[in-house]
Amino acid sequence: MKIVVIIVNYNVKYYLEQCLVSVYRALDGLEGKVIVFDNHSSDGSIKYLRRRFPKVQFIDSNHNLGFSRANNIAIEQTESEYVLLLNPDTFICEDTLHQAIQFMDAHPQAGGAGVMMFNSDGTLARESRRGLPTPYVSLLKMLGKPSRYYMSHLPWDKPARIDVISGAFCLLRRSALNQIGHLDEDFFMYGEDIDLSYRLLKGGYENWYLPLPIVHYKGESTQKSSYRYVHIFYQAMLIFFRKHYGHLSFIITLPIKAAIYLRALMALFSMEYWLIRKSLGFFGKRPKDPVYVFQGSRKMTTECHRLARRKGLTETTDTNAPNCCLVMDTDNDSFTNIIDCIRSLSRKGLFLGTYSCRSRILITPTEIIQ
Repeated sequence: MKIVVIIVNYNVKYYLEQCLVSVYRALDGLEGKVIVFDNHSSDGSIKYLRRRFPKVQFIDSNHNLGFSRANNIAIEQTESEYVLLLNPDTFICEDTLHQAIQFMDAHPQAGGAGVMMFNSDGTLARESRRGLPTPYVSLLKMLGKPSRYYMSHLPWDKPARIDVISGAFCLLRRSALNQIGHLDEDFFMYGEDIDLSYRLLKGGYENWYLPLPIVHYKGESTQKSSYRYVHIFYQAMLIFFRKHYGHLSFIITLPIKAAIYLRALMALFSMEYWLIRKSLGFFGKRPKDPVYVFQGSRKMTTECHRLARRKGLTETTDTNAPNCCLVMDTDNDSFTNIIDCIRSLSRKGLFLGTYSCRSRILITPTEIIQ
């Protein structure tokens, strides 16, 4: 088998449904399979998706094992030349897998590859290319100078060697995984991609960035406004630092650890401040409700107009309107064209939505409308 695509899901069944549609289009002509590991979702993900995607192998966990453990279980159940770890809140172009695999086949020293990720507003996601968080680079990032961490000197339109591959789309060579080992399960969520990328480099392999566009809704599969998120995120930073740089001098490690703890405290204080203001009713200006532009087949636009009337959504035909959601038709348009469209229209105040007549679900970066 050429490739297995592994997706870990937690309560994002509609985003995952769209992701799976794009994956199966991209798998056309390839010998591959898809595994969805469900981390004890409470939204009925397995029941909803199983009848819609009979070819998918579902693994239904009775408790949340975390990202690393879930992926490892799926990896150990398969044999394939390549493994793709993919976030459920993404969708990929029809030729993404073909082109990525062709590159890996032509570069046997490539242990892994990441891609050009776009946010839902058409802007480039800087985490598509990252450098190793060495003590010096980490300190610069903590001080608000992240250009080295995000490898800003590299061109976006050409393949380039990088240090860290994003876990949102992480294509791995199986033989490299067998040599360096699977994901470190000390990382419950976050940081495991940095650790894995570093071990690939230490194992003599290359990590690559490929200019193949995908969309990442960036965080729909996690709750970033919780104390648990802050704890897990900054704990992952400490785990990585202790694992790979704990042997360094106390004089070097102390400022980095202090900076990590300081950033975590700042995040907690910011969250607490927001909660206090909310409880006291100090919301400031209420953000304007989005306006919607529906672009697709007659059937799609007709259904969206009905949905808009039923839900009280404001429609427009002007994509230059402020806080505008451009809703595109995933049934009749290619994901390649959808991504090209949002890239070409990228501006502040415009973001991407999608609609499928099959599911009758309108997906936006912040909510599901049905």
